[in-house]
Amino acid sequence: MGKCQSCCEPPGSSTETRFTSTQRPDYRPPQHTISKDLDRGTGDQGFTPMSTGKSAIASDKKMFTPYPKLPPIKKHSNGEGKRLSFISRDVSESKILAMFEQYRDSGEEAILAEGIEKFCSDLQVNPDEFIVLVLAWKFNAETMCKFTKEEFVTGCKALKADSIKGIQSKFTDLLNDVKNKQSFKEFYKWTYKFGLDIETGQRTLPSDMAMGLWKLIFSQSQPPVIEQWIEFLEEHPSIRGIPRDTWDMFLNFVEQVGDDLSTYDDTEAWPSLFDDFVEYQNDKQNQNVKSF
Repeated sequence: MGKCQSCCEPPGSSTETRFTSTQRPDYRPPQHTISKDLDRGTGDQGFTPMSTGKSAIASDKKMFTPYPKLPPIKKHSNGEGKRLSFISRDVSESKILAMFEQYRDSGEEAILAEGIEKFCSDLQVNPDEFIVLVLAWKFNAETMCKFTKEEFVTGCKALKADSIKGIQSKFTDLLNDVKNKQSFKEFYKWTYKFGLDIETGQRTLPSDMAMGLWKLIFSQSQPPVIEQWIEFLEEHPSIRGIPRDTWDMFLNFVEQVGDDLSTYDDTEAWPSLFDDFVEYQNDKQNQNVKSF
């Protein structure tokens, strides 16, 4: 009879704990053995992410390769800072000052009537054009036919222009800006003070100056009643001046009545001059009806 398997086992061994050398839990194959197995293509048989061979290590590196260092998060910006920085490099105050010197009066640090005529000529516009009035508004000029050094320099900086061509290039933007209702209102109110002769202490705008300004201001978009209003003032030379409140309220007046004076309500707090105008127009219309 052959020996039972238990009799052939060395003392202290057991079938439950019997392992070959390569089967022990703490067994680690020599590195050269792994390399050879990998070279023969046998080391990756049954490979899982938890393998201990070089392929597993390489795979782990591939799987857990850290992300490259991210660039710092940029702050969101609307580009205004960059744009202003670009503009500040583009506009030269020395060029603006040199341009001012071309037109300034020899006896005063300001551009006066003669210089303004030359300035307008170089801009290829007439001094009595609408765009010149808008330009004076943007320069925040206080007096007609005069640009002080501060007004000219500050105005050119506001326009971002330091040359004649630069100012010309802004004409379209200026005209578009004044089409805005709020901008036009500011522009309209500014013209009253602009038309005054500050040097003589004038506080009421003379009627002839007011009529000239009204024609120019509304030359781009003429209210239906403006011609009738100008005609009324011309036929009543006794109206020698336009008070500030009448000037300001006229803009509201033309917006409210439109082309129909019958909508005018004389019980509202309108200047008395508007009452006289509407009454004059109604009488004139009635006379025309009777003549037929």
